[in-house]
Amino acid sequence: MLAILLLILVWVVLVASFSAEIGSLPILVQLVIYVVLGIVWIAPLKPLLLWMETGRWRMRRD
Repeated sequence: MLAILLLILVWVVLVASFSAEIGSLPILVQLVIYVVLGIVWIAPLKPLLLWMETGRWRMRRD
């Protein structure tokens, strides 16, 4: 749980550090960037959530 919160915190700080550059772009470009960045942070959580649920980092292939 702590790892998830830490990952989210790091991601928020990283995205916020680019807010001045992103803020100078046209509004529709900003929308696309923030939507993509809002979804991308979930990808690194998949292995962590799998490990929390099963105790393994990867699914078994039978």
